[in-house]
Amino acid sequence: MQTSSLLAAVDREVGPVDGDHNEDPLRQLLQVVNQSDNAFIVGGPDTCITYANAGFTSMFGHTLEEVLGRTVSACLAGPHTDMQAVERIKHQLRQSGGGRADILLYTKTGRPLWVSVVANPLFDAGGQFSGMVGVLTDITQTKMHEVLQYKLLHAMAEELPLTQLMDLVCREVEHIAPEVVASILAVDVQGQLQPLAGPSLPSGFSKAIAGLPIGPDVGSCGTAAWRGEPVTVTDIATDPLWTPFKDLILPHGLVACWSSPIKAHDGRVLGTFAFYYRTLRGPDALHQRLIDVSLHLCALAMEREESRAHIHHLAFYDALTSLPNRKMLRTKAERAVVESQRAQAPLALLFVNIDRFKYVNEEQGHGAGDALLSEIANRLSQEVRGRDLVGRQAGDEFVAVLSECSTEQAAVAAERLLAAIAAPVTLPSGATVHPNASVGVAMFPEDGQDFDTLLRQADLAMHQAKHDGRGCLRFFNDAMNRRTLERLLLEAALREALRLGQLRLHYQPQVSGPAGSVLYGVEALARWEHPQLGAVSPAQFIPLAEECGLIDELTRWALGEACRQMADWRARGVAVPRVAVNVSARNFQNSSLPGLVAELLRQHGLHPQDLTLEMTESVAMDTTKCVSATIDAVQSLGVYLSLDDFGTGYSSLGYLHRLPIHELKLDKSFVQDLADNAAAQALTNTVLRIGDGLDLTVVAEGVETKMQADFLTARGCPVLQGYLYARPLPADGLEQWLASRHVHREA
Repeated sequence: MQTSSLLAAVDREVGPVDGDHNEDPLRQLLQVVNQSDNAFIVGGPDTCITYANAGFTSMFGHTLEEVLGRTVSACLAGPHTDMQAVERIKHQLRQSGGGRADILLYTKTGRPLWVSVVANPLFDAGGQFSGMVGVLTDITQTKMHEVLQYKLLHAMAEELPLTQLMDLVCREVEHIAPEVVASILAVDVQGQLQPLAGPSLPSGFSKAIAGLPIGPDVGSCGTAAWRGEPVTVTDIATDPLWTPFKDLILPHGLVACWSSPIKAHDGRVLGTFAFYYRTLRGPDALHQRLIDVSLHLCALAMEREESRAHIHHLAFYDALTSLPNRKMLRTKAERAVVESQRAQAPLALLFVNIDRFKYVNEEQGHGAGDALLSEIANRLSQEVRGRDLVGRQAGDEFVAVLSECSTEQAAVAAERLLAAIAAPVTLPSGATVHPNASVGVAMFPEDGQDFDTLLRQADLAMHQAKHDGRGCLRFFNDAMNRRTLERLLLEAALREALRLGQLRLHYQPQVSGPAGSVLYGVEALARWEHPQLGAVSPAQFIPLAEECGLIDELTRWALGEACRQMADWRARGVAVPRVAVNVSARNFQNSSLPGLVAELLRQHGLHPQDLTLEMTESVAMDTTKCVSATIDAVQSLGVYLSLDDFGTGYSSLGYLHRLPIHELKLDKSFVQDLADNAAAQALTNTVLRIGDGLDLTVVAEGVETKMQADFLTARGCPVLQGYLYARPLPADGLEQWLASRHVHREA
């Protein structure tokens, strides 16, 4: 036995020791060494092996007899052993008192092992080098965990990109197992292979497989990802899995491939880790251990990247449409403007707003509105060029930034977007809607030199498109900017006027009977005399109030003032039958309107019939539940409802019979053309017949001549209103008019 031989050699050198040999420290040491799992070797002056323990045989498979007289490198070196490290140890034995290194060695059967080698020199009594003692420890497992786990986790802590992390894994694996060519692929959401790392693979091969769909016969990697289990191909040239792809890899000397799926904690396949070989073979035990460690680390890094990407998406992309959100939109758009400045190229910014989007939300629910926005976002993305940008600004507003785009090209692009948006959309409920949009366009550099200016100008142009009828596009111009500044000043003045009580109501009589001798009622009309601006037309400040959110406050004031005045007239015996107040379409969208009316009537001691609310045809055509409920609630109070400007809409007849109204107001545009316009005469006759057929009182507005009055009276129009009888008058002026005309109250 090896131990017995060595003990015999000890006896020859030092002689027998008195007493029990088991008490001999040297013998005890040799017994311990021989029973150690580590490999111990002793070499002579030429470093050839003179002794090896049982641990050496267990680790490498060689007996002492097989290695006696041979060097360690001659016995254990293999194709990937670092011979320079071996020579360094030999040199250090003689020069620096010992050497140490981690070296890849091979067993008798050719299995690679990573071994920590510690070699110490022996010297004779004269101080001459007489040999060496070496301790060899198998660190294969430690090496894998230390190198792979420590280095990768450290790199992850340093926030290295995923591609660099995977490249690190491949390089370390190839260092531990130099016979391997490592490759890591990701599987994207479309089920396609995307190279992440393959530092020793030919770049042309990686490019060729990029975007390849996984499947049941797509090489080792595509098949492993498809099956969700490892796939070993020991001969690429003959295996059918590789038939379509073998010519991509065989010319590079790689003839076998073993691929394993990288799986997330929930079982999803995130990618594959493959070992390519230059010989016809499969994985060995070392490779299996490498993969066991690496797959977990790769999955950890890839899931972490998924989480980071998800967080980034939440931070910079709209959750509903997946378009860049306002923050990302600004960042990318500002970059596009800077690039346009550098290239001295034109750029177009399109501001897109979906027309009447709120009605989809109110009628179909927010789920339907979300579905519509998602579909429109998808259409916008498909219609722009790849280099262009589309983002969601807010709500139903989108922004497109078109680089290297002239004014003519912007017009064509905007028309194309409008056409795409206008295609019918089938909602999840099965209902079909026909969306439209208004688009404003601002051009760089003419309309602005930065993103904020361009966005503001395009927004103004979009509002102009809304004003001009919706469903169209408008380019920004200086006149829009001037109007905007004027609008901002007027808005501030209107807010102050409401706060300071600068608005007044004037009242225009509505008469009936011979020569207008009977007072049917009065219409209350808001007037604003500004200290600096002078008289501001209702055609200016009422639409402005609707746009800037002041219409509810304005309506509350008008209703309150009209009711106060009616109560005063009642108390003083002034014969005014009723007062009509115009109520905006926006007011009917407010469910608090009926409560406000009821409270004002109670507060001023008025009867419901003392008040008439005039609404436009846009209210009549609004079929949303909240508007219908508000109309019904107002009517249930007993308050009269009047349909203003009747005949100017395009679909009000379809809703007329459903509305709980008491009167129609014939629009003044028809009345003004009665003298010489046959169409106006025919339409007027039609409206009068409709009123008569539905038992509705018809009030003709804008009567300015006797001819108009005679025409209307002859055809049975019961109530007339216009300058022929009186202009809108302040309350005291109306009282004087009543006294001078001897007009009496309608019975």
